[in-house]
Amino acid sequence: MIVAEQKPLPEIIEMVSPFKKLLILGCGTCVKTCFAGGEEEVAVLASILRLDARHKGKDIQITELTIERQCENEFIQEASEAVSANDAVLSLACGAGVQDIARRFKNTPVLPGLNTTFVGVMESRGLFTEECLCCGDCRLGMTGGVCVLARCAKKLSNGPCGGSRNGKCEVNPEIDCAWQLVIDRMTCLGTLDSLRQYCPPRDWRSSNSAGPRKLLREDMVI
Repeated sequence: MIVAEQKPLPEIIEMVSPFKKLLILGCGTCVKTCFAGGEEEVAVLASILRLDARHKGKDIQITELTIERQCENEFIQEASEAVSANDAVLSLACGAGVQDIARRFKNTPVLPGLNTTFVGVMESRGLFTEECLCCGDCRLGMTGGVCVLARCAKKLSNGPCGGSRNGKCEVNPEIDCAWQLVIDRMTCLGTLDSLRQYCPPRDWRSSNSAGPRKLLREDMVI
């Protein structure tokens, strides 16, 4: 899932200060799961902004709304009326959601309330770890399902660096050595010998180094 965190309150307060009617728009999928942009986070942020405005003697009207996903037109349509009734939208979605809302409502300022951090998993409640860089050249089948591009601090493709100690990363001893995880996993699977095969340089043409990527599923086009 896409993991994000709320921007610092002073930054949000400064962004919304020019507007008197504000829609705080939550997103009910990824960022809800990581406790950044669901209904509860919308309600808490709305209360904080109202209190801040009251403390400063300012007048602000805040509308709260959460839709299922801000990156799909089907759900964006549900926000049309609320968007048109306000001066600006504070989007609690990932960067893709913010841009999709801005693309749809060209005459309304759309402000990001979150910082999108990475694609990852929830290891335990409140703890999220990066698992994927969306490189476009997935090789998880060669490393036992462990992404060394995302999880190895040195992004090594053909084995460990030799600097890890007790299964921990040389660069950051707080995290597990990705290659130790690979070796443990492939030992368990009985496929450790496959690591003797050379892994060629990654094809970065499939990354976003050449600009925004697109995926076209012709079988789904109507």
